Amino acid sequence: MSDASFNASTVTAQTRADEASFGDYFALLKPRVMSLVVFTALVGLLAAPVPVHPVVGFCAILFVAIGGGASGALNMWWDADIDKVMKRTKGRPIPSGKVQAGEAMAIGLALSGLSVIMLGLATNWFAGAFLGFTIFFYVVVYTMWLKRSTPQNIVIGGAAGAFPPVIGWVAATGSMTLEPWLMFALTFMWTPPHFWALALFMRSDYDDAGVPMLTVTHGRRATRWHILVYTVLLALLAVGTSFSGIGGPIYLTVAVVMNALFLRGAWQISHRTEDDSEADNFKVERSFFKLSLLYLFLHFGAILAEALLKPYGLGGWS
Repeated sequence: MSDASFNASTVTAQTRADEASFGDYFALLKPRVMSLVVFTALVGLLAAPVPVHPVVGFCAILFVAIGGGASGALNMWWDADIDKVMKRTKGRPIPSGKVQAGEAMAIGLALSGLSVIMLGLATNWFAGAFLGFTIFFYVVVYTMWLKRSTPQNIVIGGAAGAFPPVIGWVAATGSMTLEPWLMFALTFMWTPPHFWALALFMRSDYDDAGVPMLTVTHGRRATRWHILVYTVLLALLAVGTSFSGIGGPIYLTVAVVMNALFLRGAWQISHRTEDDSEADNFKVERSFFKLSLLYLFLHFGAILAEALLKPYGLGGWS
């Protein structure tokens, strides 16, 4: 083989190695976040007091998932500059050079339009419009505006992640009542302590990227106390939801146990010092963050269990 042929083969192999794979494009959709969107939307759909045809239900969740993925792609497109700086995100498809920013934007816009139109056709236009508003809120209000301008970014912006169960409910019923907004409030109040715990042991990332997370603007001590306050309010809301139309004995049991554990973790975090944090590498904060993932899953799982058992006279308080 000549040197020219060898060099051409090497360049071709390198080009292929650098090309984006299906996995890279799928990563643009933030599959972990999408899984939470899908699950909470599914709970909202099934908890609604209106039976939904399985095909319609499948289509509704599919298009909500696509809408969530579209939001993720547009978020990565806009945040490519800071993702390149942060250790937690520098391996994402755009900072790593696997996917071009323009590609991500095009994919995000195309999937946004597809998901909104198809959800409207499959269920009702109220649900489709609500999905469109959710995508707008996450991309424009949170990503483009709040994230880089205020330490309340995750508080206000958390509404975007709290809308999916409402969308699921609206897809099933075409209307709103108190119950979907209780599910919204549960996710909305859970979001700040969840992300602030992450920010406590990832603060250097936000410092380097210039993102005004509460840990950066007000310090770790203030963040710890904010976590405690929000956790207390969350516990009151979560336990109170037990006595609503989506609650019941199963949910009440989960709410009491999980909120006791969550309050304990928040109390431990609030009484720590900078020296404590550096000494044990933020073990308490990491444990609280992991618990927060289980917290939301079990609460929505309990709501789903109550809804599925209700036709048999076993769910709810009836």
